[in-house]
Amino acid sequence: MLIPLLFALQAVAPDSNVYHGRSGQLAVRPPRIEATATIDGVLEEDVWNRAAMLTGFSQYQPVDGAAAIDSCEVRVWYSPSGMYFGVRAFEPHGIVNATLADRDKIDTDDYVQILLDTFNDRRRAFVFGVNPLGIQTDGIRSEGTMGAAGGPGAGGQFQNLDLNPDFVFESKGRVVEDGYEVEVFIPFKSIRYQSGEPQTWAINIIRKIQHSGYEDTWTPARRANASFLAQSGTLEDLTGLRRGLVVDVNPFATGKMLGEPDTTGWAYDATPEVGVNARWGITPNLTFDVTANPDFSQVEADVGQVTVNERFAVFFPEKRPFFLEGIEQFDTPNQLIYMRRIINPLGGVKLAGKAGRTNIGFLSTIDAKAASATGSDHPIFNLLRLRRDLGTSSTIGVSYTDKIDGDDYNRVASADARIVFAKLYFVEAQIAGAFTRTDGSSVAGPLWQITADRTGRHWGFHYTVSGIHPDFQAQSGFVPRTGIVHPFFVNRLTAYGNPGALLENWTAFFALDGIWDYNDFFDARAPLETSVSATNFITLRGNWRPTITPSWSTTSFDPAFYDDYYVERGTPTVTDTVAFAVPDRINDVFTISASVATPEFPGFSASIGTTIGKDITFFEPARANALAFHATFAWRPTDQLRTEARYVYARLNRERDGTRFSTAHIPRLKIEYQVSRPIFVRVVGQYVSQERDALRDPRTDEPILLLDPDTGTFSVAAPVTSNDLRIDWLFSYRPTPGTVVFLGYGASLTEPNAFRFAELERVADGFFLKVSYLFRM
Repeated sequence: MLIPLLFALQAVAPDSNVYHGRSGQLAVRPPRIEATATIDGVLEEDVWNRAAMLTGFSQYQPVDGAAAIDSCEVRVWYSPSGMYFGVRAFEPHGIVNATLADRDKIDTDDYVQILLDTFNDRRRAFVFGVNPLGIQTDGIRSEGTMGAAGGPGAGGQFQNLDLNPDFVFESKGRVVEDGYEVEVFIPFKSIRYQSGEPQTWAINIIRKIQHSGYEDTWTPARRANASFLAQSGTLEDLTGLRRGLVVDVNPFATGKMLGEPDTTGWAYDATPEVGVNARWGITPNLTFDVTANPDFSQVEADVGQVTVNERFAVFFPEKRPFFLEGIEQFDTPNQLIYMRRIINPLGGVKLAGKAGRTNIGFLSTIDAKAASATGSDHPIFNLLRLRRDLGTSSTIGVSYTDKIDGDDYNRVASADARIVFAKLYFVEAQIAGAFTRTDGSSVAGPLWQITADRTGRHWGFHYTVSGIHPDFQAQSGFVPRTGIVHPFFVNRLTAYGNPGALLENWTAFFALDGIWDYNDFFDARAPLETSVSATNFITLRGNWRPTITPSWSTTSFDPAFYDDYYVERGTPTVTDTVAFAVPDRINDVFTISASVATPEFPGFSASIGTTIGKDITFFEPARANALAFHATFAWRPTDQLRTEARYVYARLNRERDGTRFSTAHIPRLKIEYQVSRPIFVRVVGQYVSQERDALRDPRTDEPILLLDPDTGTFSVAAPVTSNDLRIDWLFSYRPTPGTVVFLGYGASLTEPNAFRFAELERVADGFFLKVSYLFRM
């Protein structure tokens, strides 16, 4: 009687190796197996049957809490040298989106992301993503402020995934009849983790299904939480991790040959360079890097910037390999560390990692003389960032940056804290001081910011107030505008549709945004700019995504911006040149923007949008009638060919007389062909046609004169016209991060009349080459 009973209990007992997310089985004990697996995308080796299996996924986007419609199984085990993951993603409802793409270009494909928080601090996690063919994307996902060292291109206000870092790992996948299978191997050499044994790592798995637009997670993560990573599961009792000697040596050679016409024809200036990066894993959690003459690597970073009437500095993300290692350790609020301020370094050293509960980032470099103010000194940068974990998800941190340029310097010290409480709330604060000496004259100024946030399921808010003194300079950071106080208050409402309903998610952000002159704010004067907007994000069944944003604003003008503006006043016989009178505040500037994005169909996607209403012509301070339009069409006729066409149009007409103030047309075409997994060819063509009328006094229509402070002479602010065509071609061979061959050519052309193409004249071009190889010991 006892034996049949035991067999019956065994039949209904759960498999001890299966971990069901929705059932709360989140503490995973993956087996340690002294074996290796061939990474071929076929989960048929016996070792996979011995692995732990993660299943029971939940939907997270656009509606959280429900069981995932498309099931997924992730098998996990580890050997002494690394972690193995095997993914079986089932797809009974639609077509699998899978293309042979370049690295980090799988956002239009189905994919799975593995999030490994190797320190189990629930604040940062390594992200390893793969599409159904095993094409890779990777980076760092952070809670709170992120991407500061890499800039806003690392994410956005409500984003926290930085795809700039690249890690060495193996992956391969295949599409099968009922979905797809992928195998992944992550060497311990490629990541940092705790010292000591046994170890516990936090883990979560995200699956993106393009035909529905749904995003599923293994743990039942909820949107009503101030921390996504805090809702991870765990990999427990990890022992015998053998990272071994971690020494990477990455020598490279680069060459640029830039040409432009001169009196005798074309002149080219060739600049071949060689350099080396080296990485030493001092301990599993601390890495030391050194570089000599790091390469420019701007072939990838600088593509695709499209700006119209930009008033402030344009951001470019960091892509240079030496600076990317451990870049997440340098994140600060307000981007007080921005490594691309280091323009052409001769060499540098870096220490990044974690000691106990303290994150450490230190960088010291020497820049080229051409980057100095005098042209004769080598600027020296020293950047330090320390951040300590508090409790479950809170942190405190300090940072210090020091730029020395001959006798001049810029030093910035800051302290910040992020306190998470009651699961839904966090408060973040930062205070900083900048001390600058230029040509023997010293100035100092503070920066401060405080933020309060509630992340509820149906209702949330994000309130922040920041102030930047006019004398605050961050020459090692990215602070595009100073001398302001900036309150920004957002309330969010979210509604969810029932399963199968047309409306799946509606989220509205009601924002109040203001900008004060720094001194006016403390004197209780009116703001320079105020705006109110209501942005409505809608997700419909099938992943159609319309957006509509009405906004209202009022603007006054900073007189300092118009210091060199003058006009002529007088009688028919006597004229005088007088300072330009800055107009009064302009109220009731109303615009409405609307757009719609299609689902990611297997071979096509598109988005279109328009903005109509009123705007401000800041260079001729007055109200204008505005019309803008943008459209993007992506076509993927095969698994290897990708094309993207984009068109941006913007027009401003003076409200007072209807005349044209400015017009911009920017068409852009990108064609990529993935010859094989490591090889692709890309051609990008972008035409920028911009016109701006001669500046006129909005009160009298008289011409505006511009003062040259060096000569004391005046000149009419004449019309500005440009019709420029830029064509870039790139061949890329990149089997692994660090081992690459880039070969490219770019040409800039111009013509007097827009879109005629008959009188195009080449004004500059350039060839570039980069060859590097990663030696891993």
